[in-house]
Amino acid sequence: MTQTLLIFGLGYSGRAIAQAAAAAGFTVIATSRNPEGQGAPPGVTIIPFDAAAPAIAAATHIIATAAPDEHGDPVLARYAAQITAAPNLRYIGYLSTTGVYGNADGAWVDEDSPPNPQSPRAHRRVAAEAAWSNFPAKTIDIFRLAGIYGPGRSMFDDLRAGTARRVVKPNHLFGRIHRDDIAQGVLQALQRPATQGVTIFNFSDDEPAASTDVVVEAARLLNLPPPEPIPYEQAAPKMSPMALSFWSENRRVANEKTKAALHLKWLYPTYREGLCAIMKEEQDSSFCEQKETKKL
Repeated sequence: MTQTLLIFGLGYSGRAIAQAAAAAGFTVIATSRNPEGQGAPPGVTIIPFDAAAPAIAAATHIIATAAPDEHGDPVLARYAAQITAAPNLRYIGYLSTTGVYGNADGAWVDEDSPPNPQSPRAHRRVAAEAAWSNFPAKTIDIFRLAGIYGPGRSMFDDLRAGTARRVVKPNHLFGRIHRDDIAQGVLQALQRPATQGVTIFNFSDDEPAASTDVVVEAARLLNLPPPEPIPYEQAAPKMSPMALSFWSENRRVANEKTKAALHLKWLYPTYREGLCAIMKEEQDSSFCEQKETKKL
């Protein structure tokens, strides 16, 4: 039987997943609010979000990437009945966030840690996870993603634009995940022998790190001086509510259960490998090797 993957939302992560799945032999359909304005990746068909019913009926697998709003999950608000009745559907994956764990004061959380949402945005995510989990007789995978970065979405862009800030908050760490590791992880989940029920996966790299460390490393790779350090207490009054929420939570996200279940080894286990990969893609395939040689 042909495996047909329907992706709701061809955004940054959705596009990478679509490309990986198409290369692996899936028939891939992706929805977009503006299909005319997006070029389709090779092997991917883009359809309007409002015309997804036939694709749902044909899908064996669904991945949902859209964030919930104050009215709930936008896909389920429109298509819950069609998804429930889909005759061929056996797999659902939902891209959530490690933000559902809330603040742990720097302690570790893992896939079995209960959600502890502490912002309206995180509460909406927990509700969306629960809604997507409520499909009997399906494999349901919830992917909790750490801070997403990759080409076109990294500290390099802020440094080049002159907007990067080196905020220092002692003992405050963040997890990250490269776009390509999201794609390879989701593809592994799609292809594994899976049983019915809900599984939680943590997509976070192997080294939670301070924001300032990433800024300094990205500046080094660009041959730029890093911005002057700013104490968090000084930077906070100028932050947006979303940024303040981001900085108010401190946790380290474990991923060993996820990697074991999916037989995964991250392509970019820390921000250092991830930043080098971005430079290789954007500039020169030997860029990082040259930088390491100069260090020696």
